[in-house]
Amino acid sequence: MSAWFRRSVSLLLLSYSASTALAFCECGYSVNSTSGPDHSVFTELQETDFLHISDLTDDIGWRPQVYKISREQARGSYGKNAQLENVLANPLKDKNSWAGPSVNDSDAGLQLWARSQPEDDTIGMGEVASERTDMWYGSFRVGMKMSAVPGTCGAFFWFRNNTQEIDMEFLSKQFNETSNPINLVLQSPASQAAGFDAQYTPNFDVYPLPFNPTEGFHEYRFDWLPGRVSFYADGQWLRDMTLETPDSPGHLVLNHWSNGDPLWSAGPPAEDAVMTVSYVKAYFNSSDPDRISKYDKRCDNGDRDKVCQIPDQITAPDPAGANGNETARTYFFTQDKEHTPHQILYDAPDNPFYSGAGGRQSVISSSFSAAAVACILVLVSLVAL
Repeated sequence: MSAWFRRSVSLLLLSYSASTALAFCECGYSVNSTSGPDHSVFTELQETDFLHISDLTDDIGWRPQVYKISREQARGSYGKNAQLENVLANPLKDKNSWAGPSVNDSDAGLQLWARSQPEDDTIGMGEVASERTDMWYGSFRVGMKMSAVPGTCGAFFWFRNNTQEIDMEFLSKQFNETSNPINLVLQSPASQAAGFDAQYTPNFDVYPLPFNPTEGFHEYRFDWLPGRVSFYADGQWLRDMTLETPDSPGHLVLNHWSNGDPLWSAGPPAEDAVMTVSYVKAYFNSSDPDRISKYDKRCDNGDRDKVCQIPDQITAPDPAGANGNETARTYFFTQDKEHTPHQILYDAPDNPFYSGAGGRQSVISSSFSAAAVACILVLVSLVAL
């Protein structure tokens, strides 16, 4: 038996072993254990670690937005002016760390700026939107630190249109020593009929948080299921909303803005104000027929052993303090390619923790082809001779 045959068999068996290992997570990601009565399985993921991204022009799955709308359209004293210069990457200087000095020596992460000086009756703002627009139910999570400068609105939300929208919004004018609320809103046909006045929107709640969102990073999350949206902060349930919930696919948006409306954002801020994002994690179902068909073919038996549970972030993902390098580090499935079979991944060339290898890709090798298995059997037979 030649060394060439031995080496060929070894390589093929190694490839087969690696490919079958990639079956882990191939049937999705679950909120809560699949053995529990209250769990949800989502087929797709998109994770973004902004602590280690230095170039927003890379294919990271997010696009800075550029647009200008009038004060009438913005429903405020000023219009909004979304500009590229208000969306800035500010990664950590040490790429192998999760805390410490950043490139511009402020909080590390994606910076979204709301400007203090109006131009042409508009206020400069920062906004990014996810490239994927097929997000149809899911669990959506963001690590953020809010601005302490009064007069801005910082938001993390899912958007289909003005009557299908899930909002987690922060008004910096509301933050003080005794009150630190978050505004939870579902925009719907009823809110449109009310002129998008939050106080007359059926799904609206000003929820008191047990911490100040301007003093550190925290995780804000909403789980969207048919007929229900559940809101969380640092893994703690806040409340459910069940009236007029969205039922169509859409995308995620992060923005930080001011339009001078005294009933909402107030402002403009007395000085330039920044909202900083450390990560976004989205686990969701796709509305794309091709994605649905491929999932159904590989997971038609509902194999729970191939579903990975999403870890809950139950402590603040904050880099401050002596243990900041530990507390700021959160779990990403995309740090291990064996946990992202069949997923659409995005390039993160500056991130040493990312398991991808440049460029958008679909990792597809969760099962070995019949032809490859046949080759192994033939070689094994030849070796045996």
